[in-house]
Amino acid sequence: MGAEYIAGYNRIPLSEAVRIAQNSESGVDHRLATFLESKLGEVWSKLQTQPNYILPPDEFALINYYRSRFGNNEIITKAIKRFWDNHRGSR
Repeated sequence: MGAEYIAGYNRIPLSEAVRIAQNSESGVDHRLATFLESKLGEVWSKLQTQPNYILPPDEFALINYYRSRFGNNEIITKAIKRFWDNHRGSR
């Protein structure tokens, strides 16, 4: 996913937005939270409509950030497995 404009953050890629949220000690700014929730909805739709969808690293980070929300959801569990089964890392 490319960078998107978020008020107060300018253009920011999803991976950076997740990193900021993960490292926020005083809670996530509502504008950033709104952006992340919107992206989560988009990713969730992809996972529901494309059963073999492989998460790119930025979407995996987003799902991982919200992991507790999904509990043992089978769709999420399978998506995480597909990610790790196909992850190449940086070489």
